[in-house]
Amino acid sequence: MHIDRYRERGKNEGEREHSLGSVLSRLTMASVRQPALGLHLWILVSLLFFIHAHSFYLPGVAPQDFRKANLLKVKVNKLTSTKTQLPYSYYSLPFCKPKKIVDSAENLGEVLRGDRIENSPYEFKMREPQMCNIVCHVVLDTKTAKEFKEKIDDDYWVNMILDNLPLVVPVQRSNQESPIVYGHGFRVGLKGRYTGSKDEKYFINNHLAFTVKFHKDPETETARIVGFEVKPFSIKHAYEGEWKDQKTRLTTCDPHAKKAVTDSESPQEVEDKKEIIFTYDVDYQESDVKWASRWDTYLLMGDDQIHWFSIVNSLMIVLFLSGMVAMIMLRTLYRDISKYNQLETQEEAQEETGWKLVHGDVFRPPINSDLLCVYVGTGVQFFGMILVTMIFAAFGFLSPSNRGGLMTAMLVLWVFMSLFAGYSSARLYKMFKGTEWKKITIRTALIFPGTVFALFFVLNALIWGEKSSGAVPFGTMFALVVLWFGISVPLVFVGAYVGFKKPALEAPVRTNKIPRQIPEQAWYMNPVFSILIGGILPFGAVFIELFFILTSVWLHQFYYIFGFLFIVFLILIVTCAEITIVLCYFQLCSEDYHWWWRSYLTSGSSALYLFLYAAFYFSTKLEITKPVSGLLYFGYMLIVSYAFFVLTGTIGFYACFWFTRLIYSSVKID
Repeated sequence: MHIDRYRERGKNEGEREHSLGSVLSRLTMASVRQPALGLHLWILVSLLFFIHAHSFYLPGVAPQDFRKANLLKVKVNKLTSTKTQLPYSYYSLPFCKPKKIVDSAENLGEVLRGDRIENSPYEFKMREPQMCNIVCHVVLDTKTAKEFKEKIDDDYWVNMILDNLPLVVPVQRSNQESPIVYGHGFRVGLKGRYTGSKDEKYFINNHLAFTVKFHKDPETETARIVGFEVKPFSIKHAYEGEWKDQKTRLTTCDPHAKKAVTDSESPQEVEDKKEIIFTYDVDYQESDVKWASRWDTYLLMGDDQIHWFSIVNSLMIVLFLSGMVAMIMLRTLYRDISKYNQLETQEEAQEETGWKLVHGDVFRPPINSDLLCVYVGTGVQFFGMILVTMIFAAFGFLSPSNRGGLMTAMLVLWVFMSLFAGYSSARLYKMFKGTEWKKITIRTALIFPGTVFALFFVLNALIWGEKSSGAVPFGTMFALVVLWFGISVPLVFVGAYVGFKKPALEAPVRTNKIPRQIPEQAWYMNPVFSILIGGILPFGAVFIELFFILTSVWLHQFYYIFGFLFIVFLILIVTCAEITIVLCYFQLCSEDYHWWWRSYLTSGSSALYLFLYAAFYFSTKLEITKPVSGLLYFGYMLIVSYAFFVLTGTIGFYACFWFTRLIYSSVKID
């Protein structure tokens, strides 16, 4: 799969256009400010697609042209660590500050991700190299030294942004022929020992050698930024006389030199009463990479072969299951149905096989049918959200350049898909002869979101206790509640009202008044055993891709191979459907007609394996040591597993529902 290319706008275009994610985020915040708009929000989105379709731009930001000596302003983002998974704002450490700190307006997705984008004292002039610029002079005290040491111990990285491009550190792989990979940001500092000493010291990266790559337009003499790299150094700067201001002359580097400082200097220690002088260099490199392709180097994956192996592995599972389903459908069922339709007496038919014997009970409403309706409706909501999100992501609407766009789009699409949740649950509820449609609607609107919100609230309290920027502010929490009760709940009611007004789905056969006794089942048809077996293959179809998703989320890497992901998602749908049909057929042949819940749990049990794999990933790939960070990991993975259960369970249920209606409508029953 290749990386999506982005179309380039005209040179004279000055206004910014927005991707789907940013448009949805603006509409979301508008609905928060005016909740009355919630019911009509989907109408506005539809109008945007038709009226302003020409204004959408990929990947979410219009190109900006810079002339020589134009001012370039670097923004700072959160400090991140794979050891703690707790982001902090850049100025939570005593770094150099501008005269006035200005927060950027983060969208809903950015806030939930813990992004805190602010201005910085780092300012460049386009295509004018600078050497050894002094940013500020800091004298550490006991408290600030301790703060730096803690962040160095926890391996925190600094994130910066220039022209919407994240700052990266180029890392050459051991194989020289392999493409250069990029680490996001740079380390706050490092620990080490002087030669001949056993004492471990803390050193801070106080000198940054920036490289700005640009693509020049020979006609207009303007340039566009296509790369933003850095090499951090720890340098113990020295100066003549007493410190006065930023114009003090350093003896460790010369601002008029034609070369940058190197790491051969003495490193800067982090200790009480130590002076730290923060400096930086800026170099400019002309590049052949065009602005439309500037994200390609960030997003290139060096392990495409593994992804193709994942696809082939999943396809083999699908082919195996498809063969079994084809054998059941084309041979066994066709033969059975032909015999039944030719036999003259019901007694003769009963002697043949077991699945037709339960025709009078197979469509009997299950125990806790109301709860089944709720989870099926929620699963339809999830399916719609994920399908639409993946389609837009595969087409490039949700590019990483629009930070938070993916999460914002998923949240808003989840709200819109509430319409289908209400409709699906009400239709199934009416088939089960239910009459209190308002009760089932309220449960559909509250059970799953309420459970997730309660768990999210507890996890957010833990993050807030750590004073991390990842804690969702009260205003954003209120916005989520408004989205839930102001838009999602009304849409569930609208969908349920429409669904309940529809004629009830009729079963293809009559249901007996007295339930048939189920014979003793073989050990391999035990419900727990068959359910656990059923979840293995759907999980096996996605677990390789799951590794890359977990790596991107918990190790802070880009994930943008939505083409692969979409194929794996389609394979997951087919696998869930086929394994459920196979096991449902075996169950009916053994004269067990309690297939409703079992069909849901068969494919839904793959979520159990997902959670177990998450625990395995935690123990083998992550270096999390803090209890709070461990709770956050397992709390969020529990939410993901719960959502995966609802999604896969619904796919399996509808596959089995279609299968049973098909086979029982194909036989002649008096």
